[in-house]
Amino acid sequence: MFTAGCSVPRVFAKFSFPRLHLSSIHRNSMRGLTVDALNPAILNVQYAVRGELAIKAEEYRVQLKSGEPHDLPFTKVISSNIGNPQQAGLDQPPITFNRQIAALMEWPPLAELARDAFPEDAIARAKELQSEIGSIGAYSHSQGVPFIRKNVARFIEERDGYPSNPNHVFLTTGASAGVTLLISMLIANPKSGILIPIPQYPLYTATLAAHKGVGIPYHLNEEADWATSTPDIEAAIRKAVEQDGIVPKALVIINPGNPTGSLLDEATMRQVVRLCERHDLVLLADEVYQANLHARDTHPFTSFKKVVRALGSSVPLVSFHSISKGVTGECGRRGGYFECANISEDIIALMYKMVSIGLCPPLAGQVGVDCMVRPPRPGDASYALWKAETDATHAALAQRTKTMAARLNALPGVSCVDSPGALYLFPRVRLSAAAIEAARKLGKQPDTLYALELLDDTGICVVPGSGFGQKDGQYHYRLTCLCPGVEEYVGALERFHRKFVERYGGV
Repeated sequence: MFTAGCSVPRVFAKFSFPRLHLSSIHRNSMRGLTVDALNPAILNVQYAVRGELAIKAEEYRVQLKSGEPHDLPFTKVISSNIGNPQQAGLDQPPITFNRQIAALMEWPPLAELARDAFPEDAIARAKELQSEIGSIGAYSHSQGVPFIRKNVARFIEERDGYPSNPNHVFLTTGASAGVTLLISMLIANPKSGILIPIPQYPLYTATLAAHKGVGIPYHLNEEADWATSTPDIEAAIRKAVEQDGIVPKALVIINPGNPTGSLLDEATMRQVVRLCERHDLVLLADEVYQANLHARDTHPFTSFKKVVRALGSSVPLVSFHSISKGVTGECGRRGGYFECANISEDIIALMYKMVSIGLCPPLAGQVGVDCMVRPPRPGDASYALWKAETDATHAALAQRTKTMAARLNALPGVSCVDSPGALYLFPRVRLSAAAIEAARKLGKQPDTLYALELLDDTGICVVPGSGFGQKDGQYHYRLTCLCPGVEEYVGALERFHRKFVERYGGV
């Protein structure tokens, strides 16, 4: 047995070990570690939101920060390429209650040392969590703290009106970790396919590439405000099966949409569930933007869990949520969850085995999930401030989205669906033959050329539509609606677009 502080175990003492020269070890290891020696699947992985544009934007940011002379025509870089609400320059304020709980969980003596800084309900909440968790520096249950999973299940029940089993809730390192887990489990062989919307969030194509699965694209209808069409999904299934020999395993729905901001109505959701029944598909419902609604009275959110239960459907459903979006915006804490419905216990057990390999999701993220699903209630000491902060964030996003969509739609050759949800707009830009030819000569996609020149001219970093998928001959870009100073921001977009049209000509 190995014990702390012992040297080579006595059982090995009679063996002599050859003396290895360090330089030969270095040479041999370096000779073996080449790109050709790696898993070839990773060479096919692309993740546009942190790709070429983001790398170049960071180089500009470093150049500006250095204080050295430069000839850049802008004084700051605006990272509109990613939904990262609290990043510098976007500055969505964190929810005070959530940060108070985080502080008290990190250092419990604060409850006594700075008692006047914390309302009573925050102190009580932190003590309750401490009694259930202990130190957040320790591992938790691999599926997540049982107490927090019970709170997630209660949140789902209150939202949908149907029971939720906390044993079928998995807390995760952001929603992305849950998506990766499910896709990795569903890819049985290289002919396993996952239906994904186009345009889509690049997590799905990147994860499929990493696990050697096949993405089966189905196009959203831009002319109908990026609507989901079940006949188009049916056509995509037929093509995949009959022409390519692919076995569809699951259907991904992003609702509200990323990058489109579209929001499904209940009639379409019922059609989607019935389609999954007909084709024996697992329904993967990415619902991380469910709190980002800009017109709640006319465009409310309905979960797929509610629709599946209302229909009495047996469709296997996995629903994802995250603390990175909504009014919480705590991307860096890496907290999320997924809930399983109509999933057998043997599959749940396999999920548990897989998440156990990673030991547990971060405790700070789990606490963030608890704050998201258990915000202050009317009558609590923290409620008034929480309500004011969340209302202000919702109002700011709604106003920016409306202003940006209207101004972009007024530009020549630009059309933009006014998004009812999420954090983004996905305008279409009609590019001239000269612009397309200029991109070809540089070995770039035409919308990548547009985005690169936008960055070079304004310091605004967006993501080309080619990174999300789009119909042949169409060009888009995604930008967030998080940026403060919307007049200055949109003004820069307008000036650049007019210069681009002057340079390459209109359509």
